[in-house]
Amino acid sequence: MNDRAKLLGVAGERIASEYLEKQGYFIREKNVEISTSTLSGQIPVIAEKGDLTVIVAVKLRTSRKMGPSLNNISPAKLAKLRALGNVYAKKNKIPAEQQFRVDLVSIELTVGGDVGQLTHVEGEIEAGLEVVK
Repeated sequence: MNDRAKLLGVAGERIASEYLEKQGYFIREKNVEISTSTLSGQIPVIAEKGDLTVIVAVKLRTSRKMGPSLNNISPAKLAKLRALGNVYAKKNKIPAEQQFRVDLVSIELTVGGDVGQLTHVEGEIEAGLEVVK
């Protein structure tokens, strides 16, 4: 990942976190690296609201050349985020009865660098993530 991509990633996580906090979420962690013998990846934002823990994918776009950011999250990426969430839950001893879901925060910046559009897609609630060994 180049420096520009890293800076955009950090900016996206900051914008998404600020938005979620305004919506009443508590930001538990950002930029969480997970690595096991069979799985590795990053969870951009982990947020909580009441008895709900949310694994948040963040997509930031500076132009529409690559299409809208909402179109850029695949079922495979969602499945990987769920698996990463499973590992995170086990590692952090989060109770199995805790409700989990995977959300997407899509951010499109204007030419001037301001937030032009922010969309929060709330995923399906999944009661008790299955623990990945």
